[in-house]
Amino acid sequence: MKKAPKFKDIYVTEISFDATEEELAQLFSLCGTVKSIQMVTDDKDNFKGAAYVRMASEKETREAVNMLDGTKIQGRLIKVALSRSKEERMAAAAAEAEEKEKLKEKKIRSRRGPKSPRRQRE
Repeated sequence: MKKAPKFKDIYVTEISFDATEEELAQLFSLCGTVKSIQMVTDDKDNFKGAAYVRMASEKETREAVNMLDGTKIQGRLIKVALSRSKEERMAAAAAEAEEKEKLKEKKIRSRRGPKSPRRQRE
């Protein structure tokens, strides 16, 4: 049985479509040894503006997330975060949907205004 690594891949988004793997490697090498970079592409091999980066250690991974989030590459501010598993993404999406539903209900109730007393028959 394989043991899961103590650190996760880094998920990088908002990357310019003109950015190259070499540019990302150069940037992330400021935080340590880059083990791999996987540029996310569609089924026609077009770059989708996101990538997964794996660093050599947990310390380097944390440093890259903390130091490089919001860095400007080719005029775009990239977002750098730890990647999440499918289960984590699904749980976050469910929680977000539940929160949106609560806000929607709250807005509907506030539009109705205060309850007015019923008119009594005379």
